[in-house]
Amino acid sequence: MKVSPSGIALLPLLLFVALFFGAGVYFTHRGEPNGFYILHAPVAIIPALALGAWWARRRGVDAGRALYAGMGDANIMLMCLIFLLAGGFAAVSRAIGAVDAVVALGVGHLSPSLILPGLFVMAALISLATGSSMSTLAALGPIALGIAEAAGISPALGVASAVGGAMFGDNLSVISDTTIAATRTQGAEMKDKFRENFKIALPAAVLTIVLLALQPGAAQPPAAGTSVAASAWLVLPYALVLLLAVLGVNVLIVLGFGIIAAGVIGALYASNGYGAEEWMNDIWTGFSGMSEIVLLSILVGGLAGLTRASGGLAWISQKIAHLARGKSGQRSGELGIAGLSAATDVFIANNTVAILVSGPLARDIAVQHGVSPRRAASILDIYSCVVQGLIPWGAQILLAASQSGQSPLEIAGKVWYCWLLGLIALGFMLWPRRVAAA
Repeated sequence: MKVSPSGIALLPLLLFVALFFGAGVYFTHRGEPNGFYILHAPVAIIPALALGAWWARRRGVDAGRALYAGMGDANIMLMCLIFLLAGGFAAVSRAIGAVDAVVALGVGHLSPSLILPGLFVMAALISLATGSSMSTLAALGPIALGIAEAAGISPALGVASAVGGAMFGDNLSVISDTTIAATRTQGAEMKDKFRENFKIALPAAVLTIVLLALQPGAAQPPAAGTSVAASAWLVLPYALVLLLAVLGVNVLIVLGFGIIAAGVIGALYASNGYGAEEWMNDIWTGFSGMSEIVLLSILVGGLAGLTRASGGLAWISQKIAHLARGKSGQRSGELGIAGLSAATDVFIANNTVAILVSGPLARDIAVQHGVSPRRAASILDIYSCVVQGLIPWGAQILLAASQSGQSPLEIAGKVWYCWLLGLIALGFMLWPRRVAAA
């Protein structure tokens, strides 16, 4: 049964955000050192799920079916597997001393002022080559955290630098799921979309690198006590994982191989020895550390399923299309596509799926307002990337938060690349001479 659009269907997600963010602000203001961890996100989302299910039933929707379909979505299950394997790899690597070895080598050979820009550039290159921000962060996240802590840099800023670089590469890569989805839905060529994106993404990346290099914390020397005697062989698991990721091997295979390689390298080169029993226990420790993010991902998927089935996404599409059609001109069309892409990703929390959902309507807006396919594809991809890199319930931020032990909100506020990308793209759309010359 087709359900008519409904703005009320968006209230459950707004309730979740209000509870999670509001509780964090309240407890932090009260003086709690970890205010945003007192009300955990999987608990905060329960009232939102109840409200979403109630409204779905009121609209004649099978709430259970919509909830289970969203929770069991293939993209959600893939994310959960990535989270678990990333946790296992990080735990084993940390246990054998691989993080210490990377930190000793990286901090010892890199100028302190270039540590944060280096993390951003490294993540950007890996993500550009692999087309996946998630596999990039799964491999690079523990390294970014270790180097940041050893250099006396804010862990949240260090990990956020890697998130920004990963989103840069994901947005530009010609093999990225988002690029493929954006170009196919808009009828654009990949090379044309890349050129449009590059003109906007490059200034944002350069500004991000400059800002990261100017950070006061980046000039501090490595923290005392950093191990410099760790065997260089312990770096090998990370090197193998990064190599396989760049070669385009499936992320699940990459992380599974990384767990095995880390165990073997640990058994051969770890200073205190490393046996099969410790290896199995550390894998489980890594899995356990990801339990909150896995649970939240499944519940967010269920909430998205309820929102979609109750007409929430259709309401967003309808309103943005109405606003875009109410005004003539290329600029209005581009702004409409940007708003559609951003709003859809806020409620779906998956940039590829958001592009696929909003793509057909974005194509209609582009045709009506004279927006070229390459620009429509570029804007669609850019704003899904901007939002995905900033929402605290998005997979990239959740993975980074789980790896670093930092608040998702704190990391989101420090992903400067996504903030700059959104502002520069907006200025690009509003620049009168650019529209006139189009």
